Amino acid sequence: MFLIVSKYLIPKGFRGLTLFPFVILRDFLDKENKVLLNHEKIHIRQQLELLILPFFLLYFLEYLIRLLQFKDRNKAYRNISFERESYQNESNLDYLKTRSFWKFRKYI
Repeated sequence: MFLIVSKYLIPKGFRGLTLFPFVILRDFLDKENKVLLNHEKIHIRQQLELLILPFFLLYFLEYLIRLLQFKDRNKAYRNISFERESYQNESNLDYLKTRSFWKFRKYI
C-alpha cells in the first residue's frame, strides 16, 4: 500500500480513496488515522480478491442499483456492499487478520 496525500484527487465529502495499490488521503493528518487507514486497507483486500478491475465494475454497478433503490447518492454509496463491510469493521484493527475470503458478500 502506497499513501498519497492530495486534496485535489479526493471528491468533496470524502477523506480517502483506494485505487490499488494506492490509498489517497485528503489531509496529511489522516496518515495517522488508524480507523480511516483500516477502512482503506479493507478496500485493498477487496480489490485484490476480485483482481482489481472486476472490483471497480461491481462497485459501480452496485452503486447504480443502490441509486435506483434509494434515489439518494449518499445512501446509495453507504449501502454498497464493499462500503458496508468497510464501515462496519473499520474500528476493528484486527479485522483483516481474521476476515474470510470474499466476506463482502455477507453485506450484499
